[in-house]
Amino acid sequence: MTIAQKIRCREISEADIDAIADLLTRGFVGRSRDYWMQGLRRQATRQVPNGYPRFGYMLDHDGRPAGVLLLLYTSRNDGTKTTIYCNLSSWYVEPQLRNYAPMLTKIAQKNKEVIYINISAATWTWPIIETQGFSSYCSGLLFSIPVLSRVPAGMTVETVTPDTKAIEGLSVSDADMLIRHAGYGCLSLVCRTADRDVLPFILLPMRIRRGYFAPPAMELIYCRDIADYVRCAGAIGRLLFRHRKILVLVDSNGPVAGVVGRFTKARGRKYFKGPHRPRLGDLTDTELVLYGP
Repeated sequence: MTIAQKIRCREISEADIDAIADLLTRGFVGRSRDYWMQGLRRQATRQVPNGYPRFGYMLDHDGRPAGVLLLLYTSRNDGTKTTIYCNLSSWYVEPQLRNYAPMLTKIAQKNKEVIYINISAATWTWPIIETQGFSSYCSGLLFSIPVLSRVPAGMTVETVTPDTKAIEGLSVSDADMLIRHAGYGCLSLVCRTADRDVLPFILLPMRIRRGYFAPPAMELIYCRDIADYVRCAGAIGRLLFRHRKILVLVDSNGPVAGVVGRFTKARGRKYFKGPHRPRLGDLTDTELVLYGP
């Protein structure tokens, strides 16, 4: 029997996750097995839209995984329709079987109704991704310093914890989103304005590596609109400053008026493929959250 006859592409099951973690640990130097197991366990328990794979797909070579492409499916409702998103996450195939890698990418992008996103593409892969039909929807990152923004009169900020039961002024789905992400280790916040607007935010702790220097920072995972972040930046910045955090990274296509910061195209490019262009300011339930930056 030839190697080709021994290899098949199939959906990952929960019984595979230990072997998948071993494979990913070999493939991604510097990321521990615990890192992969934490993310896979989170995938095992999260809600997934009906009819879509929970973990993604693997190349099965004589009963063991020789390649993997993790997929994180989620449904989002804008009040009028529900859209299915898929975060194409970590991809690895054993070197001797790289010729079979297209089997994974082909099956992973087969659903025309799905919006596929790639939010962590390495710079050298950008031309490859673009030849696969992906387009950039985010060209870089804004390294913002929100504490330098003005705080509007009467604005308050409250923190949402994993034990929070309900949030006044937010829908059940929005409250569940903030509570769920607080359980993942995110900082979930609600800003309340003097005119009674209730604005939800989710930020993820991270460190920006510069050689041996790694200052603590946050990445904006969710806001309803980037304009909401501009409006609430001062209040959020002062809360973060008390915890010795200055920088907030924001997905952007250029400088953002009303927030002090520096925009760069050197990192942060994000891609999509599908019927609709994703909006900026929504990285909920992606690999950044479930696996970590």
